[in-house]
Amino acid sequence: MARKRFTQSREQLKPDSRFNSKLVSKFINCLMLDGKKATATAVFYDAMEILAKQIKEKSPLEVFETAVNNVKPNIEVRSKRVGGSNYQVPMQVNRKRQQSLAFRWIITATRDSRGKAGKPTSVVLAQELASAYRGEGTAVTTKINVHRMADANKAFAHFAW
Repeated sequence: MARKRFTQSREQLKPDSRFNSKLVSKFINCLMLDGKKATATAVFYDAMEILAKQIKEKSPLEVFETAVNNVKPNIEVRSKRVGGSNYQVPMQVNRKRQQSLAFRWIITATRDSRGKAGKPTSVVLAQELASAYRGEGTAVTTKINVHRMADANKAFAHFAW
């Protein structure tokens, strides 16, 4: 069986131009659709400007980082087959996966509510980041549901090896 090889993307990733942050650059890459990076960058920076007007006591970069940290899950359930039965086993989540799940949940929440509201993506992204900063919103609800599922299945934690 071949080993899982990691790419050099972490080392090659350059910080963004405005905030000089690799976290922002990674988020923009995840937000991008069909290779349109300029569009994704414009959407993100517009959302940051909206956030700066909404939350004046902190910089938009601090609000973004806090929002991402509020969405990161600590524990998740993984399916494990033991003796012909599948169990949902709670397991710790490593840092890279925490970040990618947080990004995925924020972007999914943004795209889902954008379809309903008909608002520009930057406005909806700013609303989702502001609500995640406050510990509310769809992405934080997803994290709470994942933690609740792990807590409900902690009887199977001894299968985690």
